[in-house]
Amino acid sequence: MPFQQGLLATPVPAHARHLFFALDSLEALPAVLDQLLPQVDGQNLILGVGAPLAKALGRQVPGLRSFPQLDAVVENPATQHALWLWLRGAERGELFLRAQALQQALAPALRLVDSVDGFLHRGGHDLTGYEDGTENPVDADAVAAAIVPGDIPGLSGSSFAAFQLWKHDLGYFKSLPQAEQDNIIGRRLSDNEELDDAPESAHVKRTAQESFAPEAFVVRRSVAWTDERGAGLAFVALGFSLDAFEVQLRRMSGLEDGVVDGLYRFSRPLSGGYYWCPPLGEQGADLSLLLG
Repeated sequence: MPFQQGLLATPVPAHARHLFFALDSLEALPAVLDQLLPQVDGQNLILGVGAPLAKALGRQVPGLRSFPQLDAVVENPATQHALWLWLRGAERGELFLRAQALQQALAPALRLVDSVDGFLHRGGHDLTGYEDGTENPVDADAVAAAIVPGDIPGLSGSSFAAFQLWKHDLGYFKSLPQAEQDNIIGRRLSDNEELDDAPESAHVKRTAQESFAPEAFVVRRSVAWTDERGAGLAFVALGFSLDAFEVQLRRMSGLEDGVVDGLYRFSRPLSGGYYWCPPLGEQGADLSLLLG
């Protein structure tokens, strides 16, 4: 079953909870996964495998790697974890309770090391007020961008995901004149129209997916977040490989032409990880590539 059926074809739910785990016991892992995999439905619960988990199992997922350490003037922390669970739903309390139950069920093998409680803001806007994901591919284009094609057993129908937790300095950003805010983003806040005369550092220009060779399309499923660390954007990009996201991040960081994305003027990523989201089979998530 294609990974995209639930995730790409439905609107982003009102709430999300991201759970990140480290591996504690390889011996206890098979029993834990037996409980977890049937619950993964590709819509309300998505499973992401990190390279450390694949390595611990002595297997490889073609195309999976750890988040890169970029030698750039801006920092993009690599906080690669073994496992990522992405919970989505309409009720924040239900997500909290389900996350608690999952943490307890996984405890014999996997230890929770971070969690992020996210929410849909104004139907899909960043906390800055700007619409997020305007250039997202849709329908068949979204499937082509986000889903591994072909007929490779255990890999086809899966997706690769990049996660970054971006912390905004909203006080600073909102203190800027509106025209300067628009130039940082590359769109007018008032109507979401792209600015033809925006500076080269504008976020929209730095990440224009069709401007790369080959084109670097991803599907974004990001939400706002806030906790004791601050507030910002819990960024998720889905692709049939990790390459499209990585070339965008390199350009944003100034490694392509020396121009740093204006986003870094008021925001910084606190984390960064790469994950493989397996396809769905009759018994939930299909991890035959790692366990078969």
